[in-house]
Amino acid sequence: MFKRLDENPAETVSITIDGAQFDVPAGETVAAAVLASGVWHTRTTVVSDSPRAPFCLMGVCYECLMVIDGKPNQRACREIVNDGMRIECQHAAGQL
Repeated sequence: MFKRLDENPAETVSITIDGAQFDVPAGETVAAAVLASGVWHTRTTVVSDSPRAPFCLMGVCYECLMVIDGKPNQRACREIVNDGMRIECQHAAGQL
């Protein structure tokens, strides 16, 4: 499992992941926030609907695609959390 190095960050923001609210450190990526919150997958595959999770954490593999604030196909490892951000697991190719 993932664990944050700083358990008491100076500043936090409130985000929603699949309908559940979390307070996470400001400046953290969406992928890091999702993994640290205990959500273990970010999307499912188009072919088999198998769950997938972030792999490279630098924007190359595209395994971390999520729906962020209503926009599908967003790389969670490249997005920084913002207060009030709505994040959802992306199913298959993602719909606009």
